[in-house]
Amino acid sequence: MPDHSLLVTHSGKFHCDEVFAYVVLRLALGLGEADHTLVRTRDAKIIASGDVVWDVGSLYDEATNRYDHHQRGAPVRDDGTPFSAAGLVWRRHGVAAVGALLDADIQAFAPKIAAEIDQSLVRRIDELDNGVVAEKDTLGLASLIGDFNPSWDAPGGDAQADAAFLQAVAMADGVLRRRVESLRSRLAAEAIVVAAQAASADPRILELDRGMPWKNAVFAHDLPVAYAIYPVSNGNWMVDSMPPEAGSFEQRIPLPQAWAGLPEADLAAASGVDDAVFVHLRRFVGAAKTRAGALTMARKAIVISEEA
Repeated sequence: MPDHSLLVTHSGKFHCDEVFAYVVLRLALGLGEADHTLVRTRDAKIIASGDVVWDVGSLYDEATNRYDHHQRGAPVRDDGTPFSAAGLVWRRHGVAAVGALLDADIQAFAPKIAAEIDQSLVRRIDELDNGVVAEKDTLGLASLIGDFNPSWDAPGGDAQADAAFLQAVAMADGVLRRRVESLRSRLAAEAIVVAAQAASADPRILELDRGMPWKNAVFAHDLPVAYAIYPVSNGNWMVDSMPPEAGSFEQRIPLPQAWAGLPEADLAAASGVDDAVFVHLRRFVGAAKTRAGALTMARKAIVISEEA
């Protein structure tokens, strides 16, 4: 890329795909405001002179940084779903865009995060932009970005439309950043959960030093976890039960019925754990004042279930 790049997309009404593609290009190519000029136009000469062109120009050619999808023979996904400009740009630059939002020591997460965003977000942009599915959700990203377009009778012409485009870009940029951070956080938690379970004295009891999303990691790695123990903000340690499947309110091993819903003193006596403070009436979660107490509750609950 030259020191100062010309980025070109079409003028007029904008859509989610070219807005999102611009966000991705800026991140992947490391472009700040001083490093490039954005032009929204349908002038063929300007389009031809662009260093990167998307959603206009009737050409897809990664070698020359052309990412249109309106022409005959435009690329489609393996299942036949047509790409939008966002999908084409993501296919080429998605991993780099994600990498730009990750610290150096976790760049290995970038391909997995990019693949998940492609399936959960970018594919949806492709489908909506190409009319494969209808936009019915007024709170969906495509609909919200469409709302940034100036109304038909708004004054200001192209200048207002260009300003509105950048406002939509700012929102899409925030959405992508938060999605990457959410997935980074989940993958980081997954790595901790797997390591903690492997180090546990009892593979059925997951011991964590802090609260984090852990159940999806247990499902993903088919771990035999029945309970997780971890501290919470009030100083207690939770004994959290593992459901048999995602979304279920059942438990692989419910906490003992004899403990459920008892006042603190009665619970301590019934469980034999002096600092036990709580077991939910539905038996999916309990708590003790200390790590040792929570661990003892989990161990006793397993023994009771085996004797039942």
